[in-house]
Amino acid sequence: MPQIKIQIEAFGAVERQLPQDLEIICKSQSTVSEVLAQVGQDYPAAFAMIERCACAIGEDIIPRQTQLNANSTLVLLSPVAGG
Repeated sequence: MPQIKIQIEAFGAVERQLPQDLEIICKSQSTVSEVLAQVGQDYPAAFAMIERCACAIGEDIIPRQTQLNANSTLVLLSPVAGG
């Protein structure tokens, strides 16, 4: 199975826990959840925050069950609180 490259962009609180130029190499058809599990293993301090983030590709929020079939940029959006 071919491999793909996933660039991770993080915003909000999780951004401080991850390196700026983070890339993950994974198998084609890996799910967002599998990619995030790998990121959590590599950066355990960010794991709890990653679990609460919304995920997007482009401008579309996507579920964690989404399969990634091509090189992509996965955006992690930290929850926002306040009033």
